Amino acid sequence: MLGRPGLSRTGSFRPENLGQNALHMIGNLCFTIFVIGVLVFTIIAATYEPEDPLFHPSTKLTTFLTSTSNATFQSDNTVVKTGEDFMAANQTAFATFINVTDVVEIKEERTDQTSSSECEGDSRKPLNCRDPEVFHLMMKEAIERFKDIHFYRFGKPAPGPEENTCDMAWRFRPKEGKTAAFYKDYRRFVINRSENCTLSVLSIGDYHSGVNARKRKNKNQKPGFEKTSGRQEQVVAALPVVGETVNDLLPVVESENAFSRGKYLIYEGGGDRCKSMNHYLWSFLCALGEAQYLNRTLVMDLKLCLSSIYTSSNQDEEGKDFRFYFDFEHLKEAASVLDHEQFWQDWNKWQKKDGLSLHLVEDFRVTPMKLSEVKDSLIMRKFGLVEPDNYWYRVCEGETESVVQRPWHLVWKSRRLMDIVSAIASKLNWDYDSVHIVRGEKARNRDLWPNLAQDTSPDALISTLQNKIEDGRNVYIATNEPDTSFFDPLKDKYSTHFLDEYKDLWDENSEWYSETKNLNNGVPVEFDGYMRVSVDTEVLLRGKKQIETFNELTNDCKDGINTCNTAS
Repeated sequence: MLGRPGLSRTGSFRPENLGQNALHMIGNLCFTIFVIGVLVFTIIAATYEPEDPLFHPSTKLTTFLTSTSNATFQSDNTVVKTGEDFMAANQTAFATFINVTDVVEIKEERTDQTSSSECEGDSRKPLNCRDPEVFHLMMKEAIERFKDIHFYRFGKPAPGPEENTCDMAWRFRPKEGKTAAFYKDYRRFVINRSENCTLSVLSIGDYHSGVNARKRKNKNQKPGFEKTSGRQEQVVAALPVVGETVNDLLPVVESENAFSRGKYLIYEGGGDRCKSMNHYLWSFLCALGEAQYLNRTLVMDLKLCLSSIYTSSNQDEEGKDFRFYFDFEHLKEAASVLDHEQFWQDWNKWQKKDGLSLHLVEDFRVTPMKLSEVKDSLIMRKFGLVEPDNYWYRVCEGETESVVQRPWHLVWKSRRLMDIVSAIASKLNWDYDSVHIVRGEKARNRDLWPNLAQDTSPDALISTLQNKIEDGRNVYIATNEPDTSFFDPLKDKYSTHFLDEYKDLWDENSEWYSETKNLNNGVPVEFDGYMRVSVDTEVLLRGKKQIETFNELTNDCKDGINTCNTAS
């Protein structure tokens, strides 16, 4: 057959060899299956992305939001996540920072264009802070002095109180920053001019010392110097800028005509009051989401009840202001909201005169979709007394869940509190490591946490941290241990810092104190437990290295013995 030999019973096809050949074939087949399995597993591992908790059903997301690893106090249900926590750090927006070489190049370009820097033999003449030579000296000194931050914009210098002082502001973020935010600082420079007219910086003041440069940004005003394209500026505009002057005055309706043409949504009553901040925000965002879905203005009560888990009195405390904890300026600029008290004053004034009507809803099962055709000026959702059916967030459950989206991007943390965080980090030159040490009740409960007390003792901490943090480093310790002298033995190896070292940032002489007092109609505001834990945790999260108690300092489980596999 075309010269090919026929099959014969020789070699491997002999009957006595068939069993051996069968074993070889089975072995080769198994090896092939193994190789294919490894290849498939490798492909899956390389392309797998964990589920985004924001796309989970509300019950799962509720668990996600309340499983926060906070820095201090007893409950894990303390530090609320807000919109900026879910924002990815846009590396394009952060890539174009100002180098010292940029300042030198600009200075060289302008040197031949001006003679204002010539002191004409008079080294005593008043310093001109607007002089380009002075400006570029200040920028250069700032960049060289603060090596752990990137600069993105310098404002034009302003004269200080003395003839040889100038104040200058800048926008920055830490080089190793993990959060999607910018920061603003303004400092006082003391400048010397020698006999031969050479300028030099003698000193740079502390954080926010250059108050004459602290003017609110004018959107039409060009900054002194920056390297930002138009597209990047749009990205930057969508990010929080901590340190800017806050304008969170209550919005006012322009006229009777504007009020009468408006459409409003209000939630009244319910069982959400005095619950945890996580619970409050979960319900508030449901109301805000429904208002946006219905294209209505949300009428919100800015007076909150602070849960006893955050208060020094261990009692629920009424009369707290939304603006103490959240960025109301961002909210009112990005969404349509009105203050509850102001709304009712206008409503009572113009409701009968202008024939404004109200649509009352007393069942949370009436979905926003069913209300989309309502023409009345005001939709009022009234909630009863029976929990949990009187929780606001029940409106956004069921079929509504896939229609009404909670607008997380509209709620940011208070920039006043975040400014305290920035001040603490700046005092540490943004060059520190942080350790979260849980003790308190958990350390005393040896049945659930048998090793925690010993593993967080000073000797154990020194032994554990020696391989994690270099000797001599600044170490910020966030802890619920009331007596911080307990950690004094660590001072032999590290420069340790605790929240209460920075009380001057919220005492009666502070900017925070005066601004919150003004918000509170002249009544001083306590720096309460929620504020403390919020600041403590945010400072912790900005450390270059962050060491957690569970999994890193102790093998005990976060939620007690035998819970490590289920702990989130």
